[in-house]
Amino acid sequence: MNILVCISQVPDTTTKVAVGADGTSINPAGVKYILNPYDEFAIEEGLRKREQHGGTVTAVSVGPDSVKEVLRTALAMGVDTAIHIKDDQRGDSFCVASSIADLAKETTPDLIIFGRQSIDYDSFALPSMTAEILGWADIPMVSMLSIDGSAITAESDIEGGKYTVSCELPCVISAQKGLNDPRYPKLPDIMKAKSKPIAERASGAQSARVATTSMTLPVSKRLNKVLGDSDADVMELVRLLHEEAKVI
Repeated sequence: MNILVCISQVPDTTTKVAVGADGTSINPAGVKYILNPYDEFAIEEGLRKREQHGGTVTAVSVGPDSVKEVLRTALAMGVDTAIHIKDDQRGDSFCVASSIADLAKETTPDLIIFGRQSIDYDSFALPSMTAEILGWADIPMVSMLSIDGSAITAESDIEGGKYTVSCELPCVISAQKGLNDPRYPKLPDIMKAKSKPIAERASGAQSARVATTSMTLPVSKRLNKVLGDSDADVMELVRLLHEEAKVI
């Protein structure tokens, strides 16, 4: 079984982010980048399915040269090969999905695994876009996955519950938290990954369909009023919720 795992590089959630001078992107100065947390579940599931069914796991990431860092993390975790699709312009989701689909058409994987979303843009768009371009089935938010020959059965999370679906390979899935427990790469594997080759290829020729027109940080409107537990304080809280917050 040949598995393609798609990963991305995102700002660490503990990093303080500032808007760049252009007003449409973040200022990269001082920003720490990490492997997208949901992609860890995607990598782990690819490795587990390789252990069960044989084959190879390839990690791919679209972006500038800095994404090689997360590709080396994937190599340290145990993927067989890594591919960097070079895109210095950071195209929109459609451009990224098109580049991944072009790669899939050439390498013919049996299964493509994404993390359920990236924690920066939170668009949930890439898995379904890639599946649509390829004409494959798409199973989102997967929290259980089993494969028997060419048949795949998955359990997906939905609001308030779960549902089970089945389809034939090839297909696209997106990994949800709880699908597995990602392994931590060992120090020897981390050191070996630093010297492993990463294949490079150009991004697709598709033009972006979405453009960022502005980017601003959220404005804090919290008044930080502290009230006690007296009857007067309770009445004041009710008044504030009704007249100022307008939630009751």
